[in-house]
Amino acid sequence: MRIPLIPIILVIALCAGSDFLIYKSLSRFKNKLWKYLHLVLAALLYILLIVALALPRKEGDNNDLLRVMWMLFTFFSFYAPKFIYIIFSLLARLPRLWHHRDIKWLRVGGAILGVVIFFAMWWGALINRYDIQVREVTIEIPDLPQALDGYTIAQFSDLHTGTFGTDTAFTSKLVDHINSLEADMIVFTGDIVNRKTDEIKPHTAPLSRLHARDGVISILGNHDYGDYYAWPDDNAKRANLSQLIDINREMGWNMLNNASHTIHAANDSSAMLSIIGVENIGDYPFPVYGDLDQAMNGVDDKSVKILLTHNPAHWVNDIAGHDIDIPLTMSGHTHAMQIEVAGLSPAVFRYPTWGGLYTDKSNPDKHLYVNIGAGTVGFPMRIGATPEITLFTLRAKPHSEL
Repeated sequence: MRIPLIPIILVIALCAGSDFLIYKSLSRFKNKLWKYLHLVLAALLYILLIVALALPRKEGDNNDLLRVMWMLFTFFSFYAPKFIYIIFSLLARLPRLWHHRDIKWLRVGGAILGVVIFFAMWWGALINRYDIQVREVTIEIPDLPQALDGYTIAQFSDLHTGTFGTDTAFTSKLVDHINSLEADMIVFTGDIVNRKTDEIKPHTAPLSRLHARDGVISILGNHDYGDYYAWPDDNAKRANLSQLIDINREMGWNMLNNASHTIHAANDSSAMLSIIGVENIGDYPFPVYGDLDQAMNGVDDKSVKILLTHNPAHWVNDIAGHDIDIPLTMSGHTHAMQIEVAGLSPAVFRYPTWGGLYTDKSNPDKHLYVNIGAGTVGFPMRIGATPEITLFTLRAKPHSEL
């Protein structure tokens, strides 16, 4: 959790400004109780913010990080509604420029919307982030061998086990949901932890229960490298990553680090499906560790290829529009910014491919799917953007559509 100084100062200034305007608004009422309650609550929230900023974020243990997350979430769950009310209140005053009365319904509407946002945030933190949804996606692939027609893959992503601490209830529920799909293969597309490998240890028992006929395949995400923790030296950081890779192996997962894994259909050994897994390749400021050429080394040209790459920016920059025979890429990373209402998400301003299925404009048979993740990071909430499991079914594309 990187919190730059200048944005902090700007946010505090905005919060203080909103408190001043709300105080002035409450001062008009004869009953002074609401005005004083507002001052007391604001003082308590600023104390909470100061404590949160004082706690270690890159050096402390996972409990410290969880405290910071919940403190900051609590603070902004009050100030996001305040900002909304202030915006509507200022709009309501615009008629004063032309010597007209305020638009009272705008102010009232702002207050109501603020209350709705407050409860939506806490609903997202206490209820919605545990509401697992399964999305079924059919991918048509030209010349798919008959033996692979109907092959199923369950994808999940961005579990961020550290955000759940030692509580494994959600992880166990997620595993049960995935296993119930009885997919031929299970894939995980990165970000199993927030900062350190230690975070996954309470969750290894339920995650080890994941089972599919052709195994569980995983890759690394940007959070898995330990880049968000202040290590004493490079050796400690490397040991942390090595431990994470070992734990994947101990759980029975096959982690592909710039490597591939090929399976042959049971009733036709010539029908091959190659899963290609790269280490993290993304956009700034995320470090690049992956190497697609290395990952594809030795992959049979005749096999059906599926790429696992954590950040969808990799597909946008290096796969789409390029002569690369990969009909399906699976990614995660975006979380839909943990907010999705009526199919809309603020993530679109950061990632043009933020969630769901996308098709290469230059090749209608090349697709990207972005899973919006199962866990949370930053704020422990999901407004809409429910935890996702994606169940893919591969189908042969009819020749009449070629």
